[in-house]
Amino acid sequence: MSYLFCLLLLLFSSLFVHSNAQSKPNIVILFADDLGYGDLEVYGHPTSSTPNINQLAENGLRFTQFYSASPVCSPSRAALLTGRYQTRSGIWPGVFVPDDAGGLPLNETTFAEVLKQEGYKTAMVGKWHLGVGKDSKYLPTKQGFDHYFGIPYSHDMCPCLKCFYPGDKCFNDCDLIYTGCPLYNNTTIIDQPVDLLKLIERYVSKATDWIQSNAKSGDPFLLYFAFQHTHHPQFAGEKFRNSTLRGTFGDSLAELDWAVGEVMNQLRKSGVLENTFIFLTSDNGPSLRNQNRGGNAGLLKCGKGTTYEGGQRVPAIAYWTGKITPGRTTELASTLDLLPTISKITGASLPKAVIDGVDMSPILFGGVKGLRENFYYYFTEAQPKYGVYAVRNRQFKAHYYTEGQINSDPQNHDPDCRPSAKRTFHNPPLLFDLLQDPSEQYNLNNLTQYQAVITQLNGLKKAFEAGMVWGISQITKDHDHSVEPCCKPGCTPFPNCCQCHEKYHSHYFESKP
Repeated sequence: MSYLFCLLLLLFSSLFVHSNAQSKPNIVILFADDLGYGDLEVYGHPTSSTPNINQLAENGLRFTQFYSASPVCSPSRAALLTGRYQTRSGIWPGVFVPDDAGGLPLNETTFAEVLKQEGYKTAMVGKWHLGVGKDSKYLPTKQGFDHYFGIPYSHDMCPCLKCFYPGDKCFNDCDLIYTGCPLYNNTTIIDQPVDLLKLIERYVSKATDWIQSNAKSGDPFLLYFAFQHTHHPQFAGEKFRNSTLRGTFGDSLAELDWAVGEVMNQLRKSGVLENTFIFLTSDNGPSLRNQNRGGNAGLLKCGKGTTYEGGQRVPAIAYWTGKITPGRTTELASTLDLLPTISKITGASLPKAVIDGVDMSPILFGGVKGLRENFYYYFTEAQPKYGVYAVRNRQFKAHYYTEGQINSDPQNHDPDCRPSAKRTFHNPPLLFDLLQDPSEQYNLNNLTQYQAVITQLNGLKKAFEAGMVWGISQITKDHDHSVEPCCKPGCTPFPNCCQCHEKYHSHYFESKP
C-alpha cells in the first residue's frame, strides 16, 4: 500500500512539474537588420509588401517611440541581450570584424542565461555579431544558448558570390579580404561559403524545428531569430526576386516577411501561440548609403550610424494572444527593456549588475504610462572622451554633439547626415520637441520658455554620465587572422582555401561539438 502511495505521489509530482513548466510563456525575439522606421507597410511605406508583419501588427501592439540602444550592429545587439548600455560591456567603438579577437565578455549575463535558470531551452538562429574569438570563445553557445545556427557577423564582411536569382549580381561591395561567410552549427562550421539564396530557408527550418520539438516536449523555450535581412547587400531567393514594386530592397524585405510568417504558422500549428510572447524590432536605422537599395527612415532625420532619430528610432511590435491588447502606443521604450520585461513575465531574477532597461509590462498589459522617461544616445564610434551625444526626456531631445556618418549616405540631401558633417559640440544643446517635430527640424534652444527644459536635460546627462562605468573596449582593432572563421584551420592559400560544404539536413541542430 505504501509503495502504491509513493508511486502515485511521484506521478502527481511529475505531472505538476510538467504543468508548471508548460505554464511559463515561450519567448520569441525577431530581430531584423538595418530595418528603418519607414520601411514597413504598417509604418507607412507605400510599396513594401509585408503581409505577415502587417498581421502581427494588426493583432499586436505597435510602438512609435521605440529605440535601439545604438545606431550600429554590435553595440545594439550587446544592449539587447544584456539590458545594459553597450558602453558598460566594452562593445565600443564601432562593430566587430571577422578577425577581431574580442567579443561580448563572458561575465555579461544575457537574457538566454536568465531564462536557462528558469528551465528554458534556448536557441539562436541567425546573425550574432558579438565576436567569435579563439576556439569559438564568444559564440552564442558560450553565452547561454543551448544551440546556435547562423553566420556570426554581417554577410557583407565576406566575399559575396550572388545575391539574387536569376543570376543577378550583388549590388553592393563586400569585403574580399576575409574568408567566405561561415555557417555555424553550434561551434562547428558546416558550410563555407554559405549560399545566401538558400540561407533563409535553412534559418526558418531550424527555427520551426526548434518550436515544434519544444512544443512537443512541453518545455518552455526561447527563440532569438536574428535576421541577416535587410542588411546590404540585400539578397533573396528565386521565389522573391522581382516580387515587389520596391526593387531589390523590397524583395529582400518580402523574404524576411515570409520567414516571420513561417515562425508564426509553426507556433500556431504546434499549439503554443497563445502561450508565446513575440517581439519584432530592428538593430538600428536604415543604411541610407545604399539609396534606393537601402532602407527608409520615413519622416525621421538621417539614418544608420547617427544619433539623429533615423539612426535609432526603429519599428517595434509586441504580440501575445489574449494578453496584449492590439493597438498603438506612443510610450517611450527601447531594446534595453527586453531583458527586464522577459524577466518579469517569466518570473526570472534580474542579473546582479547595473541594468539600464526597464520593464515594459505597464505598456504591454495595462495600456498605461510606461516606466521609461529618459533615453541616452551614443554615437557609432562611442568614446569616453565625448560620452553621450544626445539625451531624451519625455518629448524633449537635446543634442550635445552631432555628427554625420557614412551609412547615412555621402550624398544625402541633408548635409547634417553626410560623413562630411564632422563632430560638432553644441552649447547650449540643440533642442527638439519630438512629439511635435519628429523630423528634428525646429531647434528650440534660443526660446526663453525652454531654458528650464535645457537645464533639466543638462542635469540628467551629468548624473547619467557620472554613473557610467565604461567597460574595457573589446573592439580593439588588434587584427588576428588566427581567429578568423575557417573550416580548414591552417590551410593555404588563406583565405580562399576556407571552403567546406556539408549536405544539408532538415533535422534540427545536429549533435556536433
